[in-house]
Amino acid sequence: MALRGPPGDRDLDALRTFGVVNLDKPPGPSAHQVAAWVRDATGQDRVAHGGTLDPKVTGCLPVLLGDAARMARVFDDAIKEYVAVLELHGTAPADFDAVVAEFETDVYQKPPRKSAVKRQLRSRRIHALDVLERADRRALLRVRCASGTYIRKLCHDIGLALGTGAHMGDLRRTATGSFDDTTLVTMHDLVDALAFADEGDEGPLREAIQPAERSLVALPRVTIAPSAAREVANGAPVYAPGVIGVEPAPDGKRGPEQGDPVACYTPNGAAVCLGTLAGDPDAESGLVVALERVLV
Repeated sequence: MALRGPPGDRDLDALRTFGVVNLDKPPGPSAHQVAAWVRDATGQDRVAHGGTLDPKVTGCLPVLLGDAARMARVFDDAIKEYVAVLELHGTAPADFDAVVAEFETDVYQKPPRKSAVKRQLRSRRIHALDVLERADRRALLRVRCASGTYIRKLCHDIGLALGTGAHMGDLRRTATGSFDDTTLVTMHDLVDALAFADEGDEGPLREAIQPAERSLVALPRVTIAPSAAREVANGAPVYAPGVIGVEPAPDGKRGPEQGDPVACYTPNGAAVCLGTLAGDPDAESGLVVALERVLV
């Protein structure tokens, strides 16, 4: 069987079937509706998006195309960033900034009644909470938080702590994992890029659709031999003789440890599978990566 070529050398058909669009979701449709529109526009049988957004919420919604939909779980634990308008129900107290700063910690939330998630109390980490602007009874907040945090509930709880009451106004997601608002593609941009490609101009579509490997940059990297990759394509895990090298996640804190999620690549940089580190990659024999998602 033929393995994928280097990410930067793929033709447009290969990008469409194993790519990612960092879509700027507009207000109105749900994330599911937007993803379905991208599926139809790009001619794919399957797509997946990187985290639900309510219909009124805008911003960063990575959409995985074709075979790349298999890697959607990489967004499950991805840190999200939002810009939200906090609407106070009274005059802001003098200690407004100090009260807001107290929420930069682990917070407890129960999913709303309309949520598809089981309604039980759970903890979510607020990594950073900054007051960008404040005027009268409005404040613009930037929230960097764990996946699954309900910003509407956070705004409500901040209002209770302030003693004024508050609710969330507009909300925009500015980052999902390694994707942020510096490379967003609007739905109109994508339509135009597809039309240009049909006329022979590939440039706009290559800017709109990135190789799917872009979604995996936060994971530790295991490089395996092409022969091992062909075995993986047939469902075999990764054994020590097939491992060429291991690189830690870009945060540089530590190398992967047993049980950590990893992404496996061929030497040309093409993704092969997602899995968990199950053994010593420096060993001469034995299981190294247990498979979770085969990408070839």
